[in-house]
Amino acid sequence: MAEQSVSGKTIAFLVSTEGIEQAELTGPWEAVKEAGGTPVLLSTESGEVQAFNHLDKADTFPVDRVVDDVSVDDFDGLVLPGGAPNGDLLRTFEGAVSFVKQFVEAGKPTAVICHAPWVLVEADVVRGKQVTSWPSLQTDLRNAGGEWVDQEVVVDGNLVTSRQPDDIPAFNREFLALVAGAA
Repeated sequence: MAEQSVSGKTIAFLVSTEGIEQAELTGPWEAVKEAGGTPVLLSTESGEVQAFNHLDKADTFPVDRVVDDVSVDDFDGLVLPGGAPNGDLLRTFEGAVSFVKQFVEAGKPTAVICHAPWVLVEADVVRGKQVTSWPSLQTDLRNAGGEWVDQEVVVDGNLVTSRQPDDIPAFNREFLALVAGAA
């Protein structure tokens, strides 16, 4: 598949303050940049966020904007990187959950990987959708009304989901295609 251009598009990357799986942040971030888009790091607080390589601390990244200070209208796409602590913390922050709910309900391209689908569950936006995630979330997603499948990437409407860092190439490809095709 040819590289999708997302030139002129602004993509929000929403994370908590810590526990982000670094590869699931940096892989899609670089793909957005390489395709001509502008990634913006959103978090629940200003300052820096702490990424991890599984259980080991990795790099920190500066927050561009606080989620409570932005609008869904400011962005053309949304990425929710995984990491168990990240997904768990993010789903407890009302502003983040509200932002995700509004984004999905607006029909904008949304890409969610690994443990980040917990935020989709909290936002009540998986009902009737086919999704995937890290396997330990499958019961939560089914209980929220989603149809969980074990595939590297699942696209249902404008929602892209994947399981783990190994799935990032497929995750990026499908998300960029949605963003490129969005009006």
